[in-house]
Amino acid sequence: MTQTLQNLFPGPLARLSDTLALPGDPRPSLGISDYLAPEQLADNLLRFAPQYAQADRRALVSIWIKYHFLRLVPAVVAASVMHDWRLPVHTASLRVAVGADGLPEAFILPDLGSAWNRQPRNGFERFEELMDGHLDPVIRTLCGQVKIAPKVLWSSVGHYYEWMLGELAHAGAPQDRIAQARELLQATCRPNGYTNPLYDSIRYVERPDADAPHRQRKHCCVRYLLPGKTLCATCPHTDNPPAGYQPDAILIQQA
Repeated sequence: MTQTLQNLFPGPLARLSDTLALPGDPRPSLGISDYLAPEQLADNLLRFAPQYAQADRRALVSIWIKYHFLRLVPAVVAASVMHDWRLPVHTASLRVAVGADGLPEAFILPDLGSAWNRQPRNGFERFEELMDGHLDPVIRTLCGQVKIAPKVLWSSVGHYYEWMLGELAHAGAPQDRIAQARELLQATCRPNGYTNPLYDSIRYVERPDADAPHRQRKHCCVRYLLPGKTLCATCPHTDNPPAGYQPDAILIQQA
């Protein structure tokens, strides 16, 4: 069977293809360097949340980039785990169609990618292009502009990555590939000796008021720095709100 974006994501996974496209897509698009360039980023953020134009830019970037991660990471993980398929997402060749809301509407791949011609040695090799060729440069670029800690953004990656593996396990994905993919959440270091930024991204903690362990991020996404924003359900600060937390603050609209 000839592989297509649609049959890479069958049944309940079909929605994952909605934000992927191939060359020939008619929508205007930007290379990653232009998409994250200071002026373009400022425009993306303004269109995304004009009400926060004067608010803490770190929190705004943290929330904005979550959509980037959500619309790309699960699809790459699903294609790899379900079909042993490598989607080409390196920043050097990927383009982004930006919607009117300033969010990535579609990631335009240079081609459909290909199947592994041999099994990856470990989870880090399986997702090397995603981790080293895409996420690392994207996060470095953003942190260089807004001075937000990289661990904040990597924690959001881990949130969607871990969630997707749970979805794939329920969908009947091969257990050996699931186990290999989970190495990115379980190893403290990458094979090259560098710190693994996804290690322990999600924790399941016991709570006295719950029958089941509570799913919790390792690091807060700092959305609470925006006026009126509450802590999210997986926030590590749920039981001990951080200094400056003002969920009832009134947002002053700019004229």
